Amino acid sequence: MTEAIRGFWVASATPLATDGSVDSAKLAAHAKQLFSKGVDGVVLFGTTGEGTSFNVPERVATIEAMLKAGIAPERIGIGGGFPAITDSIALTRAVLGLGLRHVLLLPPYFDRSVTPDGIEDAFAAIIDGIADDRLRAYLYHIPQTSGVAIPTNVAASLRKRYGKQVAGLKDSSGDFKQFQAFRVASPELAITVGNEADITRAIAAGGAGTICGMANVVPELVKGMVEGKDVEARMQAAIDIVLKTPSFTATLKAILAAQTGDAGWLRVRPPLRASSDGSAFLRKIDALMAPAIA
Repeated sequence: MTEAIRGFWVASATPLATDGSVDSAKLAAHAKQLFSKGVDGVVLFGTTGEGTSFNVPERVATIEAMLKAGIAPERIGIGGGFPAITDSIALTRAVLGLGLRHVLLLPPYFDRSVTPDGIEDAFAAIIDGIADDRLRAYLYHIPQTSGVAIPTNVAASLRKRYGKQVAGLKDSSGDFKQFQAFRVASPELAITVGNEADITRAIAAGGAGTICGMANVVPELVKGMVEGKDVEARMQAAIDIVLKTPSFTATLKAILAAQTGDAGWLRVRPPLRASSDGSAFLRKIDALMAPAIA
């Protein structure tokens, strides 16, 4: 098994059944379709996957279903961030027992006055509570959403304390200077970026690759960024189409519904509201995809 997430990974959207539960069969089919387009792995229940809307048993049951569908455990990462440290520990122990290793951990959120020492204490409490050398944890830096940034010195300190158990960091800040700061502070960390427009420059600067949401709908374009092709302007234009909507996740799902002809992709969990403009967004994105990426 790989020691760290590297290459081209997708922050997967989560399809829902009519009762609001995870449609695991559709999720497995989506992952396999992405793999056929050059994707190395999928991360489930992150920001794009509405992760904070799913509890521990739901996430574990989904992983079990994915494995039964033939998805290899080394190609699956999972969002393991919860306000309660005990939930992060319980989820991680469960998925490690199923053969997974890659778990993304958010810093403590809700309390915006938390100190750097407090952030480090929270991560340490999770890792110590899991107490399993198989763990490969990824610190998840997305302060514009979580409300809590991961200080560069905390990331470096955790790597020194726990070695390979703190395998990497996902920087979804969209600030390339922040990515560079993480690289300087802890060059041993495998740092992936969430901002698709930064993928090529991040890899050139020693980054490990990407875990990103846009690959749900334009995997070929993201793969072009990973391979260093001259597609950054097209990638940024595609990002802008989605970001200028009320919900990145709901819009991606609407585009997936239009691409697949499956209206089930429109379903989201509250507080999100479904988008009905997928066909219009898809036409704009299709225009960016022509000519095909060579």
